[in-house]
Amino acid sequence: MQFYNWIIRYRFWLSILAVVIGILLQVTRVSSFWPVFPLYLLGLIGLVSHFLIGPIRLVQAPMEAGNIDEVNKILDTIWYPNLLIKPIRSTYYTLKGNLAMMNQDFDTAEKLLKKSEQIGSSMPQAEGANKLQLGMMAMQRGDMRQAESNFRAALRVGIPDKESEAVAYLGMCQIFMNKREFRAAKDFFRKAKACKPKTPEILKQIKDIEKYISRIPG
Repeated sequence: MQFYNWIIRYRFWLSILAVVIGILLQVTRVSSFWPVFPLYLLGLIGLVSHFLIGPIRLVQAPMEAGNIDEVNKILDTIWYPNLLIKPIRSTYYTLKGNLAMMNQDFDTAEKLLKKSEQIGSSMPQAEGANKLQLGMMAMQRGDMRQAESNFRAALRVGIPDKESEAVAYLGMCQIFMNKREFRAAKDFFRKAKACKPKTPEILKQIKDIEKYISRIPG
């Protein structure tokens, strides 16, 4: 696996090297075209896969380790994202949007996530994660109608993990508390707790809401 990842990381330069070696062998008359044709073919396959697929699979390990600098370095090797095939391009813009959110650049994040949404994804859960993030940004802007729409869409298509699902239900709970529709707010709050989140920030939010919502009749 490590060797395969190494190939992906340096695929572009290895492909260029294969083509250059093939050309040198021909120019120096060490070999004719057909014996070096496999080098040209390998170079072509490597270049095409670099621009159409990119190194997205390398992002998973540094993302899980929280190494954001390494994630940025990998994404920066994608020079022409519009050449990526649609599912990969959608993932690319989602990742860039997530990084922009981490830097609290919400305008850029929203632009990138909407671009990912427009491209579409073959994975409904990726769409759900996108909708969730757009809902969170809408809440930060105070646009509760758009936030509700995005949270509902995220829950409808599916969210990849229980922590994120709890965030969506808590968002809906807050929206309905603002609308003073307390029965619905309590229902969403129960669903958030049922997800059994473990993230400290989410647990604190649940604890804070519970202090208020427990005093509401109904």
